[in-house]
Amino acid sequence: MLLEARRSALVVVDLQEKLLPAIADGEAVTRRAGILLEAARTLDVPVLVTEQYPRGLGPTIGPIAAKVPNDAQIISKLSFSAGRNADFVEAVARFGAQGRDQLVVCGTETHVCVLQTIAHLKQRETRHQSAVFLVIDASGSRSETDRQAAVARIAAFGVPCVTTEMVLFEWLEAAGSAEFKQLAKLIK
Repeated sequence: MLLEARRSALVVVDLQEKLLPAIADGEAVTRRAGILLEAARTLDVPVLVTEQYPRGLGPTIGPIAAKVPNDAQIISKLSFSAGRNADFVEAVARFGAQGRDQLVVCGTETHVCVLQTIAHLKQRETRHQSAVFLVIDASGSRSETDRQAAVARIAAFGVPCVTTEMVLFEWLEAAGSAEFKQLAKLIK
């Protein structure tokens, strides 16, 4: 199944001030998540952001926060899985009711909050929300071993693992549009 912008919502998990410096290749994860956010804004894909215990881990990092659309919902959580948070579950249900049945997930840490959130999303699949995708190059962990183990486990759940460029070009569908010209510059 290909991603479609009109059917997608972007979920950005825990890209926070005190966590990102410890993430292996954190700058690349941040850059790619930023590309996804810019694409979401340009293509009117709604965004949902989570923050794990922001009092301790700080808010979403500046470069990401600056790209989060104004209408995005930011959800503070204590549970590792956002799927245990009522506000998150409600937001995902709203996306489904609006025909946004493809959830594109990125963030940190892949083997903890991202994995657990995706597991809950898969458990709650309904006729309104039928597909979850992990953006592997916009997701990170403190160790590459943990990230790779998480990607393998998430794939075993039946979740397609995609890259930032896959998402971008599938959302765009074709070359030649003003959106294509604007977003293609992000990957050069």
